[in-house]
Amino acid sequence: MEIKKQYLKSSSDCKVTFKVEKEVVNGATEVSIAGDFNGWNPEATPMKIAKSGEASVSINLETGKEFQYKIVLNKTTWINDPSADKTQPNEFGEENSVVII
Repeated sequence: MEIKKQYLKSSSDCKVTFKVEKEVVNGATEVSIAGDFNGWNPEATPMKIAKSGEASVSINLETGKEFQYKIVLNKTTWINDPSADKTQPNEFGEENSVVII
């Protein structure tokens, strides 16, 4: 997986692009990102699946903050992003991925 950060001159936001490789998508028909920036809703931020099999999405996030998230496959399988800036324990005894903006 890959995270690309583009700091915007016109605002205090950062355009963050999340990419998921074909091997991780592994034939999933729906890929999304859920996190504290969208109320942990697995349907709020769908990723586009390219013909190559990779999935990606770009979202604007406020600079100076940390955001927890997970990648969601087919609305049921929640996975961490190994390219995250760090991980944070959650209330389910698992880890969430964290991106630092």
